[in-house]
Amino acid sequence: MALLKLLLYSILLLQIFKTISSNGVADSEPIADSDADSSIRLQLDRLNSKISLLESRIDDSTRELRTKDERIKELENTVDLKLAKLASLQSELQLFQEKGSLNAKELVAKANVRATELERQIDALRRETEAQNKKKNILEISTNEAEEKIQKLNLKLESLQRINEEQNARIRKTKRALQVAEEEMMKAKLEASSVSEQLEQVKEGWLPPWLAVHLVHFRSIVMTYLNEHGRPALDLTLKKALETKSEVVKMAKPHIHSFKTVWIPAMKERSVEFARDAGPHIQRLKTKSIHLYHESKKFMEPHIVNAQEVIQPYVKEVRKVADPYVDQVSLVMKPHIDKARILLQPYTKKVHRHYRKVKKTVSLYHHQAQENIHHMLKNHHITKQYATKELAWYL
Repeated sequence: MALLKLLLYSILLLQIFKTISSNGVADSEPIADSDADSSIRLQLDRLNSKISLLESRIDDSTRELRTKDERIKELENTVDLKLAKLASLQSELQLFQEKGSLNAKELVAKANVRATELERQIDALRRETEAQNKKKNILEISTNEAEEKIQKLNLKLESLQRINEEQNARIRKTKRALQVAEEEMMKAKLEASSVSEQLEQVKEGWLPPWLAVHLVHFRSIVMTYLNEHGRPALDLTLKKALETKSEVVKMAKPHIHSFKTVWIPAMKERSVEFARDAGPHIQRLKTKSIHLYHESKKFMEPHIVNAQEVIQPYVKEVRKVADPYVDQVSLVMKPHIDKARILLQPYTKKVHRHYRKVKKTVSLYHHQAQENIHHMLKNHHITKQYATKELAWYL
């Protein structure tokens, strides 16, 4: 019976896989988290319904197998009965032979005919039982395959459930992150509004009221002019610039191809020839320029010293005249600077922290770019002799 169940399971699972392959399991394109969740749930419901349908079909097939087993048992019983009858007939024949009656030959003939008929029936029953056994073996094999496929489907269901749970956890995490970001945004907006109010107060303290009114009026006029005239003109110019850019790219594409295929190899050959021919001249020019620099330095150094000695008293006089004005400006600006420092003190730490981060990243990228440039200069045969770290840093 277990083998028959396995055969039925396998047959039903084969039908299910055919329907699944015709309908398609899942799309290969990436979708959003909510769509993926709904599609996975639909797939789970679909698989569960198909499994329940399979189970019902398997029950029907098991019932059919039970009826067939009962039929086989009945046939075996009939075979046993026929064999018993045959044995009884043979015993009767033996009795008749022993008695030596006159009707023995007729009885033997009838018994032989009956025996041959019984043997034919027995052969037919044997063939039927063999066919039933073959069907039973086929059903057992198919049920084994069906059970294996059911196990695979169960594993797939478990994996889909895990994926669904992971996606739900990610959705919850993103929701929490969104809530935290919204709270941080609200805090930043409140801080920005408070800072803007404080800056407005400081600005009102710095500027006289009539100048502040004029500045506000001028700002409103400038903003309205920009919104009415400046933005449309900027959009139009950007549109025209994009159109001209596309046209220029289309026109320059064949020229760029010819430049890459014809001009660049010729320029490389000319540069190699120029480097080979101009190498000694450049070396002589280098030595002469160094010699000229040292000679000019020796010649100009005493004149520069004399000029500094002549200009020094004038610089002292200018400092004497400008010092009181500088002191007055510093006295006038000191309270305003102190107010601004007090207002901006909570934000200086953030500014310093961001400045350190920016400085670190910029220095890292600059170091990488410097190494790449130095490597490129060293690899090229023309610039190899001039490849130094100072030149790479300057570039």
